[in-house]
Amino acid sequence: MKKIIQVHIYKGEKYFIAECVDLPVVTQGRTLDELAENLKEAIALQLEGENPADFDLVEKPSVLASFEIEPQYVKA
Repeated sequence: MKKIIQVHIYKGEKYFIAECVDLPVVTQGRTLDELAENLKEAIALQLEGENPADFDLVEKPSVLASFEIEPQYVKA
C-alpha cells in the first residue's frame, strides 16, 4: 500500500496546474496557495465514500508534490 499520493505541478499560461500520478485528479489555481486548497478538495472528493485500498493507498496518505519550473537566466 502506498503512503504517498504523488502530484506533478507546473505553470500553465494563467494558472498553476496539479496532476495526480496515482489518482485521476487534475486541478488548477491562480496561486500556489489556491492550488493547494483546490488539490486537497479534489483528492478528498475523489476518495469520498471510497475504500483507499481500492486505489492501493493507506487510510490517510500524504501528498508529495514535484514542481516543474523554467529557470530564469541572467543576461550577460
